Formats: sequence, C-alpha cells, structure tokens
Amino acid sequence: MIRLNPITLGDIHIESPVFLAPMSGISDLPFRDLVQSFGAGLVFSEMIASREMINHSAETLRMSTPHNRDYPLAVQLAGCDPDVMAEAAKMNEDRGASIIDINFGCPVKKIVKKYAGSALMQDEDLATAIMDAVVKAVKIPVTMKTRLGWDADNLNAPSLCKKAEDVGIQMITIHGRTREQLYTGTADWNAIRKVREAISLPLIANGDIETIEDVELALDQSGADGVMIGRGCQGKPWFINQVMQYAQTGTIPPAPVDLSSIILSHYDAMIDYYGEGKGVAIARKHLAWYVSGMEGANEFRAGINKLKQAKVVRHNITTYFKN
Repeated sequence: MIRLNPITLGDIHIESPVFLAPMSGISDLPFRDLVQSFGAGLVFSEMIASREMINHSAETLRMSTPHNRDYPLAVQLAGCDPDVMAEAAKMNEDRGASIIDINFGCPVKKIVKKYAGSALMQDEDLATAIMDAVVKAVKIPVTMKTRLGWDADNLNAPSLCKKAEDVGIQMITIHGRTREQLYTGTADWNAIRKVREAISLPLIANGDIETIEDVELALDQSGADGVMIGRGCQGKPWFINQVMQYAQTGTIPPAPVDLSSIILSHYDAMIDYYGEGKGVAIARKHLAWYVSGMEGANEFRAGINKLKQAKVVRHNITTYFKN
C-alpha cells in the first residue's frame, strides 16, 4: 500500500504528490493537458533555456505557455547565470506560471557544455547563487531538481540540497542516477535517502518509476514524500492518476477502455498546437508508445512513419482501432 501525505507549496495544496516529469520534446502543452485531464498532483513543462526565454525565442515562449484549464503549471528553467535565471523566472511568473523549477539534473552533453543542468553540481557556490537569485526574483514557490551527483565519487546531492533549503527552495526532486550514468543502469532509490536525512523539505523521488510496484519501492527505499514519473507515462497518460487512486483506495483502477478516443484527442491537440508538418512528426513517437505491445503495432508504426498528411494519419489511427 502506498501512503502519500499532502504537500503545500506557497498557496498550492497538493493532496497526492505524484507528478509528471519535465521531459524535453514530450511534456509539451498537449501532453500536459492530457495527463492533467485524468488527474495529476502537478505537471512540469519541458526544460526551458533561461537565456532563450529572456531573448523572447518564439519556440521557448511556446514551451512555457500556460494552460487554458485551471490547474497549476511548474515551469522548469535551466541556465548558469544567476541574473538571467532570475529574469527568466520573473517573466514566467508574469506569464502565469505557478511554480519555478530549477534544473540541476539534465545530463545531456549540449546542456552540460554550457555549464548548466547537472554541470552545476560541480559548483555548489554558483548553484546556490542561482537558487538564491531566483527565489528573490519571484513571489511564487521555487523548487529544484537534481541528481545524486556528478559521478560515483562525487555524490554531493545532500550538500547541495541543504544549501537549497537554506536559500528558500521549497521542494527537491532527486533523479536516482549520477550525471555520469546519463540514463543507463538503474536508478538508485536507496541513495536518495541521504538527501531525506539532510533536509526537511518535501522530497520527490524520480527515475525508473514505471509501475505501481516501482512507486512502492521508490517511496520505501528513498523515504521521499512523493514521486515524479516520466517514461512511465509515455503511452499511458492515465498512469499518474492510477497511482494516486491506489494510494487513496488501495485499488488500482483499470486503464481506460476507449483508447482510440484518447489517442485521437491527443493527436488532434498536437496538430492544432504545432501545425500539420511538425504536429505529424511529433505525434509519431506518442502513437508508437500508445500501441506498443498491441497486435499489428509494428506495421501500424511503420506505416504512419511514412505519412505526412494529418488527415491520412488520423484515418490510419481510426482504421487500426476498428480492426
């Protein structure tokens, strides 16, 4: 049985802390809207580059667009300059963000080369200056997401997170890998417990959480207050709500029966949001996740990967689920 206690961040009360992770190219507005329509404790934007934000990059502004629906959005920012991060945070607050999340965890080479993301675990003074600047720049809650450390010899998450608490960060999320691991191996939820022992803030466990059993183990081993789920929601936008319902009732609700309606709604939202060309291309990965393991999935995926017209792809989706 999963036990989840409510978390309060500023004026935001979260009854069940089960969150959608920030995922570049995945947790866009159509997907966040869909996940939230089933129910989620909190949803996070894709990682947004702070300098591009203040330079008013059209794509960056699109990525941080608030929802039409009435639920809080956490916007995740990355960068290495305290002043730029502070300005980007204030911009997002003014545009309707409910929470600013600081990324100290991204392991991707192009981010690390700019001394952002997980690279900042190697400079706790600069990381602390960034957090302090962002907290002082906005009135909304500021949270932070990081990893266990740069590598196995430098597991400094407890130290960094204690400094985060001291400057006013209100919640910490830990991905249970080092930067050196990237996304290989397995997440070490036990290692997150050292952060639990170092801070009194709400703590969220992240990494390799794809089943109800994973949630139970991650919470038990880490001592965390909640979980953040990424890949576990790919092709299963209802999974976060299943976790929440299980925590409340002890029973796992079934997956929705009418999968085709969910897929078509998500597909239409992507086309409306991105336009036909980009929307069709981005939809391919989501459609592949939805049908994974189903009969004829390989043929369906191969077929839609060759198509460029939105109406034709939509027809193929409808036909696949009628057969």
